[in-house]
Amino acid sequence: MLFPTLSFGLFFLIVFVGAWSFRSNDWRKLLLLVASWVFYGAWDWRFVPLLIVSAVINWGTAALIARSDDPHRRKALLIAGVVVNLATLGFFKYFDFFAEQAGGLLALSGIAQDPALMQVILPVGISFFTFQGISYVVDVSKGRVPPARLLDILLLMSFFPHLVAGPIVRAADLVPQFQQVPRINRGMVSMGLLLIVWGLFKKAVIASEIATQFVDPVFTAPQLHSSLDLILASYGYAVQIYCDFSAYSDMAIGIAALLGYRFPRNFDRPYRSESLQEFWRRWHISLSRWLRDYLYIDALGGNKGGRFRVYRNLMITMLLGGLWHGASWTFVIWGGLHGAALVVERLWSRARLTRDLVLPRWARIALTFHVVVLGWIFFRAASFGDALAYLGGIFVPAPGAATTVTPLVLLLILFGLAIHALSWDAMTRAAQRIRSLPAPMVAAGFALLMLVVDAMRYEGIAPFIYFRF
Repeated sequence: MLFPTLSFGLFFLIVFVGAWSFRSNDWRKLLLLVASWVFYGAWDWRFVPLLIVSAVINWGTAALIARSDDPHRRKALLIAGVVVNLATLGFFKYFDFFAEQAGGLLALSGIAQDPALMQVILPVGISFFTFQGISYVVDVSKGRVPPARLLDILLLMSFFPHLVAGPIVRAADLVPQFQQVPRINRGMVSMGLLLIVWGLFKKAVIASEIATQFVDPVFTAPQLHSSLDLILASYGYAVQIYCDFSAYSDMAIGIAALLGYRFPRNFDRPYRSESLQEFWRRWHISLSRWLRDYLYIDALGGNKGGRFRVYRNLMITMLLGGLWHGASWTFVIWGGLHGAALVVERLWSRARLTRDLVLPRWARIALTFHVVVLGWIFFRAASFGDALAYLGGIFVPAPGAATTVTPLVLLLILFGLAIHALSWDAMTRAAQRIRSLPAPMVAAGFALLMLVVDAMRYEGIAPFIYFRF
């Protein structure tokens, strides 16, 4: 069920009215829980039990850890809980990938192979709710959060605003809100409506138009396009993925706000970063913090153990972060590129040369942006060979390659980069101005803006990019 659709609008209207009709907080949470299962089941109802079982296992594991005073038993339970989560994620997300790689190795060895016996369907959002489950179990084991009721953990992992594409909201942030009777005020309403309209505009107008009219055709057949097309399409995809993913996060935050809950923001003008380290503090903030806290620090030791171990930990974190996005070598290479760039930044900061050579801020931003854009080419390409063909076409275009970029697409790319510079503080100030307006005017303005966006958008709504992850 896609956010920018009439069906979701009707669904949310029913949920909104029903949720604020209950005086009992438990009944309210039960309604939101059932609604979340309906929302998820609209894609494929057969995977709703997987979502429920995953939440129950994580709740039960955390409860057993909290009840035990034996450190060895607690550690064993923690390892078991993490392994179950990773095994579930690994089966659904990577079975076909590893089966294909194994088949390729057997073929190279001259051993006959049979085709894969089954094609595993990837449940939407499994990476997100699996990471939420792992973080809850780890946090309970380390005493960061107390164990919560089953109802709260079921809702934590199933809550429909963030269920299928994040942000990854941790138990420490959301469970305390579930345990209190929610309150809503004009500030939350104004900010929520503003974020919903803004997200809808970024997704339906900018991201979808750039994708369908330019980026998708160029990446599908790079040999048919000129060097100029290939370069501009790489910039276009950088704008598309930002507008697409930040749009979902904005709408998720806005929808949660209308239900009385606060989500952390997930983007902070990432393309203004002066380094890759800063980029990962601004891009997909909930994931980068998760990787930092649970993988880089808790599992690998973070910055402890000397420079080599720090560089090793950075590479492992980013390689696994790339693999988290999908079962493909292109994602591994994308993660490896970012990991290598982070290591180079560390080495550069320690080099004596940096004392005499300091790039101006604009140059650091431009350099970081183009490293990110290079990574996006591998991220977007269907295969490693396609990515190499794309990069080769930039330098040596195929005979007869044409330039197809239109002024409208170019304008949208530039406009997307421009609105990317809009700060969260600017959104907050705009919401404060809306807050002072009469409620009928706010409602009328919201309806009018929705109609304007609907009139501007490209025909149809493509699924959000991060639904695949």
